[in-house]
Amino acid sequence: MSHEIVPVDPIDVPSTSYSRPILGREDSPERQFMRSLTFREHVSEPFDSERLPATLASEIQRFLRIANLVESEESRIAYLCRFHAFEIAHHMDRNSTGRGVRQFKTSLLQRLEQDEEFTVRRRKEKSDVRELKRVYHAYKEYIIRHGAAFNLDPSQREKLINARRIASVLYEVLKTVTSGAGPQAIADRDSIRAKSEFYVPYNILPLDRGGVHQAIMHLPEIKAAIAIVRNTRGLPPPEEFQRRQPFVDLFEFLQYAFGFQNGNVANQREHMILLLSNTIIRQPQKQSSAPKSGDEAVDALMKKFFKNYTRWCKFLGRKNNIRLPYVKQEALQYKTLYIGLYLLIWGEASNLRFMPECLCYIFHQMAYELHGVLTSDVSMITGEKVEPAYGGGHESFLLNVVTPIYRVVEKEAEKNKNGTADHSTWRNFDDLNEFFWSLECFEIGWPMRLDHDFFCVESSDTSKPGRWRGMLRFRKQTKKTDEEMEEDEELGELTEEQTKSTPRWLGKTNFVETRSFWQIFRSFDRMWSFFVLSLQALIIMACHDVGSPFQMFNANIFEDVMSIFITSAIIKLIKGILDIIFKWKARNTMPNNEKKKQMVKLGFAAMWTIILPVLYAHSRRKYTCYFTNYKTWLGEWCFSPYMVAVTIYMTGSAMELVLFFVPAITKYIETSNHRIFKTLSWWGESRLYVGRGMQETQLSQFKYTLFWFLVLLTKFAFSYAFEIKPLIEPTRLIMKVGVRNYEWHELFPQVKSNAAAIVAVWAPIMVVYFMDTQIWYSVFCTIFGGLYGVLHHLGEIRTLGMLRGRFHTLPSAFNASLIPHSTKDEKMRKQRGFFPFNLGRGSDGQKNSMAKFVLVWNQVINSFRTEDLISNKELDLMTMPMSSEVLSGIIRWPIFLLANKFSTALSIAKDFSGKDEALYRRIRRDEYMYYAVKECYESLKYILQILVVGDLEKRVISGIINEIEESIRQSSLLEEFKMKELPALHAKCIELVQLLVEGSEEQLPIQKIEEQHSKLVKALQDIFELVTNDMMVHGDRILDLLESREGTEEETEIFMRVIEPQLFESYGERRCIHFPLPDSASLSEQIQRFLLLLTVKDSAMDIPENLDARRRISFFATSLFMDMPDAPKVRNMMSFSVLTPHYQEDINYSTKELHSTQSSVSIIFYMQKIFPDEWKNFLERMGCENLDALKREGKEEELRSWASFRGQTLSRTVRGMMYCREALKLQAFLDMADDEDILEGYDDVERSNRPLAAQLDALADMKFTYVVSCQMFGSQKSTGDSHAQDILDLMIKYPSLRVAYVEEREEIVSDVPKKVYYSILVKAVNGFDQEIYRIKLPGPPNIGEGKPENQNHAIVFTRGEALQTIDMNQDHYLEEAFKMRNLLQEFLRTRGRRPPTILGLREHIFTGSVSSLAWFMSYQETSFVTIGQRLLANPLRVRFHYGHPDVFDRIFHITRGGISKASRTINLSEDVFGGYNTTLRRGCITYNEYLQVGKGRDVGLNQISKFEAKVANGNSEQTISRDIYRLGQRFDFFRMLSCYFTTIGFYFSSLISVIGIYIYLYGQLYLVLSGLQKTLIAEAKVKNIQSLETALASQSFIQLGLLTGLPMVMEIGLEKGFLIAFQDFILMQLQLAAFFFTFSLGTKTHYFGRTILHGGAKYRPTGRKVVVFHANFSENYRLYSRSHFIKGFELFILLVVYELFKHTSQSNMAYSFITFSVWFMSLTWLCAPFLFNPSGFTWEIIVGDWRDWNRWIKEQGGIGIQQDKSWQSWWNDEQAHLRGSGVGARCLEIILSLRFFVYQYGLVYHLDITQSNTNIIVYALSWVVILATFLTVKAVDLGRQLFSTRKHLVFRFFKVFVFVSILTVIITLSNICHLSIKDLIVSCLAFLPTGWGLILIAQAVRPKIEGTSLWEFTQVLARAYDYGMGVVLFTPMAILAWLPIISAFQTRFLFNEAFNRRLHIQPILAGKKKK
Repeated sequence: MSHEIVPVDPIDVPSTSYSRPILGREDSPERQFMRSLTFREHVSEPFDSERLPATLASEIQRFLRIANLVESEESRIAYLCRFHAFEIAHHMDRNSTGRGVRQFKTSLLQRLEQDEEFTVRRRKEKSDVRELKRVYHAYKEYIIRHGAAFNLDPSQREKLINARRIASVLYEVLKTVTSGAGPQAIADRDSIRAKSEFYVPYNILPLDRGGVHQAIMHLPEIKAAIAIVRNTRGLPPPEEFQRRQPFVDLFEFLQYAFGFQNGNVANQREHMILLLSNTIIRQPQKQSSAPKSGDEAVDALMKKFFKNYTRWCKFLGRKNNIRLPYVKQEALQYKTLYIGLYLLIWGEASNLRFMPECLCYIFHQMAYELHGVLTSDVSMITGEKVEPAYGGGHESFLLNVVTPIYRVVEKEAEKNKNGTADHSTWRNFDDLNEFFWSLECFEIGWPMRLDHDFFCVESSDTSKPGRWRGMLRFRKQTKKTDEEMEEDEELGELTEEQTKSTPRWLGKTNFVETRSFWQIFRSFDRMWSFFVLSLQALIIMACHDVGSPFQMFNANIFEDVMSIFITSAIIKLIKGILDIIFKWKARNTMPNNEKKKQMVKLGFAAMWTIILPVLYAHSRRKYTCYFTNYKTWLGEWCFSPYMVAVTIYMTGSAMELVLFFVPAITKYIETSNHRIFKTLSWWGESRLYVGRGMQETQLSQFKYTLFWFLVLLTKFAFSYAFEIKPLIEPTRLIMKVGVRNYEWHELFPQVKSNAAAIVAVWAPIMVVYFMDTQIWYSVFCTIFGGLYGVLHHLGEIRTLGMLRGRFHTLPSAFNASLIPHSTKDEKMRKQRGFFPFNLGRGSDGQKNSMAKFVLVWNQVINSFRTEDLISNKELDLMTMPMSSEVLSGIIRWPIFLLANKFSTALSIAKDFSGKDEALYRRIRRDEYMYYAVKECYESLKYILQILVVGDLEKRVISGIINEIEESIRQSSLLEEFKMKELPALHAKCIELVQLLVEGSEEQLPIQKIEEQHSKLVKALQDIFELVTNDMMVHGDRILDLLESREGTEEETEIFMRVIEPQLFESYGERRCIHFPLPDSASLSEQIQRFLLLLTVKDSAMDIPENLDARRRISFFATSLFMDMPDAPKVRNMMSFSVLTPHYQEDINYSTKELHSTQSSVSIIFYMQKIFPDEWKNFLERMGCENLDALKREGKEEELRSWASFRGQTLSRTVRGMMYCREALKLQAFLDMADDEDILEGYDDVERSNRPLAAQLDALADMKFTYVVSCQMFGSQKSTGDSHAQDILDLMIKYPSLRVAYVEEREEIVSDVPKKVYYSILVKAVNGFDQEIYRIKLPGPPNIGEGKPENQNHAIVFTRGEALQTIDMNQDHYLEEAFKMRNLLQEFLRTRGRRPPTILGLREHIFTGSVSSLAWFMSYQETSFVTIGQRLLANPLRVRFHYGHPDVFDRIFHITRGGISKASRTINLSEDVFGGYNTTLRRGCITYNEYLQVGKGRDVGLNQISKFEAKVANGNSEQTISRDIYRLGQRFDFFRMLSCYFTTIGFYFSSLISVIGIYIYLYGQLYLVLSGLQKTLIAEAKVKNIQSLETALASQSFIQLGLLTGLPMVMEIGLEKGFLIAFQDFILMQLQLAAFFFTFSLGTKTHYFGRTILHGGAKYRPTGRKVVVFHANFSENYRLYSRSHFIKGFELFILLVVYELFKHTSQSNMAYSFITFSVWFMSLTWLCAPFLFNPSGFTWEIIVGDWRDWNRWIKEQGGIGIQQDKSWQSWWNDEQAHLRGSGVGARCLEIILSLRFFVYQYGLVYHLDITQSNTNIIVYALSWVVILATFLTVKAVDLGRQLFSTRKHLVFRFFKVFVFVSILTVIITLSNICHLSIKDLIVSCLAFLPTGWGLILIAQAVRPKIEGTSLWEFTQVLARAYDYGMGVVLFTPMAILAWLPIISAFQTRFLFNEAFNRRLHIQPILAGKKKK
């Protein structure tokens, strides 16, 4: 792209000779040093200009690059540039203190020394100055001569860019030299560089003087926007701001007024112009004109940018400071200035961008100053003119405004201690931002008082009065009005003496993130109250045996049911207490009225808790009844004092119910600032800035209310009938039985009614009751989601057959969806669905669109070929020819549609008997057959017309054709021609066309041409004879026609020759046929197509063969019939950006990585086996036969790209997203091209029509920007990392790609290096990265979570009105990119009350094609991103942002805190918080299924588990977050239910489903071991309880993955057919999908529960490598020991104990049925990691795993030893979550650990040795045994430490002695006390859990015992337990590994998908390299 600059005036320089560049004056030390250099031999290699010291690179790199560029032709100029670079480097760091500076300066001096003498000799002028002038002027003249043209080819454009760069640098060097090379000249290089305008780096708009020649600058909307920005009329004179020249534009004025950085100003200037231009072009264009459209555009931007600011002012009761004049032109200027001011503040705010109201505060103050400066106002306080408080230098705003607040954020983040500190001890982004939600923020003043409490970061005595309290005191003392106080606050006039306070740490604001499960209750208290009260009502109804709802109105039943309000009062009391407890640490910033409200609410709750029970007890069964006169279903009215009290108690709830049905009124009350409404809403939730006015429309509310009404109705009906009612009778029986003989020592024998037994029976049911709503939600989600998909045409084209059958409708659907409409088409544009179109001949409006469809279709198919999804043959079969016929509405369908149609028609015609009309109807019945026959006939006619050139031959051909067409007209074809000969004619035609194809392939030798010519003549003669002699009934007519002609004698001679066999032969110099054919691409294409029509058989019915290509075509075709907005023209569409964060992930696989086999197999070998068809297509495209041929031909880069595009790499993502630009250019071409251009083809026109190509580039640049935030690019460049070169290669390949990165460098300040940080945007220019913008940051940007901080620093470089977030593991497709402009129109639609602010998109998981695990994961993910999100968006209205490729309303989000949140730890799932924030700020999030984006997922179990753990960690942090609390409190009841069950509710339901199993088993264990079960069966006849079976069945629903399985089956059924869905579901079960989902359940519950209790949430990198590898045993143990194995063993022991001691009349079958799911869960948690581990049962690998395991378990840990090397290091790391845990969490951990002591207490009384003694002494003796065991273990450990190294024999004897002693004790006890084998087994079951419980308790109290011998013994015991568990797990693996069939079976179920695709998976698993 050219960089056009108007050249500057020539430079006047002295004519004196300048023989040598100098650094200073003649007598300077540096000059003397340079003279002393000795000269060496010249070195011609380029000097390294890329790896430079970070402190110098930005200033000297351009000089070194230009030196390398010109060195070959102008070596002296190169020397002078390098010398100038050295001067700058020396001036910047004279003492060489910066990192790498000394080495660089030394090497550069050496190079200068080597080049000096040689370059002087090659100098063409007498002096260096003249040499510089000569070269400079040469380049200047070249620029003047070529600079005005923008239709240059790429090579010319590159030369012009180089000329500009060189001239710009030479200007700087020349100016410095001619000014005197003193220090001042070097110091003034910035001003010199500013004047050198030959090359000004730019991003999109070249706003320098020469840029007017570029195409983008000729767009009218760009010109209008620039005119608005450059309207400086009426601004204050520049002299007031120490500037000599007039302001160039409004942004320069703002820069000088407020001290913004140059890079920020340049960036936001372009940003503003692009926003304005894109808004202007969409404004209704009237003839009256551009100023109006510009004014309307600015108004539209004002409304968007300042909506949040004006709401903030309104919320705080302050008048906004946007003050506009009455004169319209001045008002336009003021508006532009205000928008520019906000953009500049935002662009330089760094991490403060996460604090939108903080930015509002800054803008509020600066807008006041701006208005004062513009109007020359005088301050009422000082009496002086209003001036900016922080005006001045170009970094004044950064240093004085941003940096102080940033320091607060940074220091608070440091207190987080990397996630280990409690959230209440530090303020996160939300806390700091929410400080600006209160009037106290104005106490900070302006200029800001840095001694304000806000800036205090150290915790202090909270009893000291805060600054805001001092402010309140000062107001009372001075009795100032609010207006006076406002003025004082805003102007910063309040002094420290006035406020009389000392800074203190403010603490949390509005909310405290407290780790507790009570947060779930507190956030969703209405839901839990509803469920608890409903449960109470259901139990009461069941006790009364209610069978009908009408029985509820029985007086007694109704009165009992009314007791639920007592429970309600108690719940509200609990809620009040919890609110005070949880808000306690935020009390410092809590307003007094809020504190009073909390106390009043608590008082009322306590009062009702007393009043209601008293009244209920007093008036029970004492009520007054009134009988009704009419027979109604009520029968009678009864009431009592209690009921009256309840009526009063429910008044508030009744008002809420009424308001629920009128959401508009509710919204008005919440958002109004009127005092009445403030008073009315005071009793509710705290009045905060967010969370107000989120109500939906009445229709939306009705839809989700109906949904939840059906869900809850089903849930309660099921719970009543199958869970609660069946329990009532057993409960009554249990309560009647008196248990006298316990089988253990009963601690509470006096307790009657068997309360413990009742708890054991009811507890599992209660857990399931609170969990099963999640199940019913899943069921209804499946039903409603399926119906929604059907109604929106999802899956209407599922197969290739359906695609072929409906392909003829695609052009019209394409026209209706993707082509901009004219006004005539308005009535037709809304038609959707599969409707018949007559596409043979379209209407006038459709004719042009047919050509457009063909062009777009061919581009899509070509992209498939470029991606190697199809072969060359498939490309030919799938493309559609472009010809002038298309413009008349005639389409020549792709060959794959017509495959075998012609052969079928021949077969029909050959044997057909009947009339011509019948044959015609039969062929015409199949449209494609008719088209095939017609096209073949027309093609043959066309080819013969070109091929046959002899006059006589032409007449022969013409005669035959006339005969055929005449017979067709007369319907006598079957009579005139013998159809049986058609196959022979078919074969001859194929032979003829093949000869033509072979003759046009390449340059053939003369001999070969003659040979081909002879064969061609022979083929034509054979066809002629076949037609005239064998087929035509009246073939003699042709001869008669020839005989009847009149001619000369010569002609007669010719005729006599012709009737001989030499027809079509050449005669003399005259040729009868034109061979070779004319060199025409269209002719060759038509001949090739004709050949394919004749030869392609049934195989083309399966075209394309590649499954991904099939899926993409089918989805694209289906999406054309979906409901999408009409497409605007590209010029009128919304502009958008794409942002991709990148850290250190793979960009491209290096050649070394491709062929490395260190881990298992090489990546390239893996790719060849997994993608065999694509590998074959790639080789075909490259023209190579195999991998070795690729290497020989030097196509390694193409190989790298091919492999990288099949992994989860950045290059794949960039390629996919750059399709958006390609699609926009093509669509812009279609918008503006005429018919001839379309026929010529897009690619040809772009090459030949330079002005049009430049215009297309301009439109694409204006509408689309792609920024990759490569955070580490700067450090990678400086260290020479290959990733940096890969990123540069991407920028070179895609010139419009931009890369943003953070540069950390040292700057020398007073000879001391100081770290500074810059945010930089670069692009590629002629093979190098060119810096565009550089914005200094206040400090390191990564003070929060990594990904959102990475996005945040780069978001300032994005453009447009929309922003799409794309992760590094995503992909895009060309055919989907065509729908982007339709998608962006969604922002202009209104969904409910408001237009969308986030557009959700569908995803396709592209990593599910090989392993079964990847398949399960992809289906699970697919069900969520399709049917799940479909329902969340509509009707539930609770879709958020989940890290998917959503498109954001960019202006909405940059003014409201960005697209994600970044607070450390709490915002671990940063993306979903972006969705929460949007919803709380009244945004609207939709979901659109007509566009999909690819996404990669993890494919191995360990990677999947890490991902699940990360998500579970994130959900637990969400649970305690303020966002979830506010959503739960602010949503209406039913939307709150949706929010709960689709966010944290899923994880909490999973957790309590597992807890339910434990409760059930421990309850049964209690009944069994205490003897209660035996008594209940014998006396109460309580057998199997139906409710318990229901509970376990409900739990199984979650356990087996059916929560996601049901929606998954529905979605597959919609998209692929329900038969395939059923088959896939069965196949998944055969591949052990149930194991996978059960195992995933364990992962979710473990990490979710542990993180809520103890914290420890962290990002877990999963790795996205492509190779499926074997994980060794020790790695699996480390990963799953605590999350799965321990719990699996616990469940196993519970089941075994229950099996040993149960007393039941149930059959074993019934018992197995009830406990099957628990056995399954136990075994799955123990075995799944090994079942899903590739090669997990291969004997050689098993042996290696055993050695590795033993080495790991025995290795001692220590500092620096990683956990994968030592058990001890892993064990310590595994307890990291406990280190930051609070006392409450540790106590709960201890309480939970006590469950392991139940085994011992219960089982010791069942030993034979106890002889049924239930005395407590038995239990005490068991502890003696445990103590003896522990001492034995300790003794063995001491022996190992003392003797194992030097006295190994002694240690062995010691172990033998211990073993013999234990054996002796056992034998003695068996003989004396009757100790049995069963006793030994039972003792193990009793004592092993006790030991583990003790270990857990020791870990919980570690701070108290660490360093003692007790802790050392705990480590010994823990190692023994882990070793024992490892042996137990390893033993069955080793046994199964002996059986070879097990390994084969495992491979089959793990890689069944690969086997089905006939992939070679065994070589991959075996790790063999391809020979």
